[in-house]
Amino acid sequence: MHLVKIACERPDDVGRSLSHWDCAELARQLVADEVVEAISPQTVQRMLANHELKPWRKHLWLSPKVPRDAEFCRRVKNICSLYTRKLAANEVVLCADEKTSLQPRTRKSPTLPAQPGLPVRVEHEYERKGALNLFAAFDTRTGKVYAHTAERKRQKELLEFLEQLDREIAPEITTVHLVMDNLRMHTGRQVQAWLAKHPRFTFHHPPVHCSWMNQVEQWFSILQRKRLAIADFADKAHLAERLHAFVKEWNEHAHPFNWTRKSVTKIMAKCELAKSENPVTIAA
Repeated sequence: MHLVKIACERPDDVGRSLSHWDCAELARQLVADEVVEAISPQTVQRMLANHELKPWRKHLWLSPKVPRDAEFCRRVKNICSLYTRKLAANEVVLCADEKTSLQPRTRKSPTLPAQPGLPVRVEHEYERKGALNLFAAFDTRTGKVYAHTAERKRQKELLEFLEQLDREIAPEITTVHLVMDNLRMHTGRQVQAWLAKHPRFTFHHPPVHCSWMNQVEQWFSILQRKRLAIADFADKAHLAERLHAFVKEWNEHAHPFNWTRKSVTKIMAKCELAKSENPVTIAA
């Protein structure tokens, strides 16, 4: 039981300078505490397995800073509705965000393709050549992606992207729903002035710390895995060209992400739980 006790405590709390326990350190601690004369890390692991303890693992979580109140529930319901309801012929729903600080990282020796028995070989050392920002919008019904690259991320660059969307989206689409996070840049004066002049665009902001509800984040993960896992580009212009090429290839076989009723029900169940713990009246 002493092993379980210390495994359930932070090492700092028992006088050890460790970020987390592993089996070898726990075995060493048991000997230091004179609980046993000797014990192997393998024995410690078997004992912890019986108690389903893995103190070497960690899981990130965020304590709620924003109350799960009526406004939170309203925003969640609104986003879920945008993703699942049948759209009118004149409507589209786009999820937009920025993937920032993309570095070319030019390798000092050429990256070598895979060979029989050998993986792709990437030179460890690289040259820094600045960074690029990718503005992207994901069509939730078709999977089509709109993209714009820029060296900075300000309202000016966002407005350039919005102007691009306005040009590329067919004029018969009179309602463009844009799901975007609560970044100050997305709600600045210049952006608000642009929206006033372009009434077919409407912004929808998910609750704070709910970026996972923005579907473009899923697409960004595909981009990261398939295009950016190996960063080896001649310069920012080359990186921008390759990003746009990836988007073009994606759009040739684009597909949406399936937000099913089951997934929406799970999200709303959490919202309803929060509401029951802190009763509020939710406007329809």
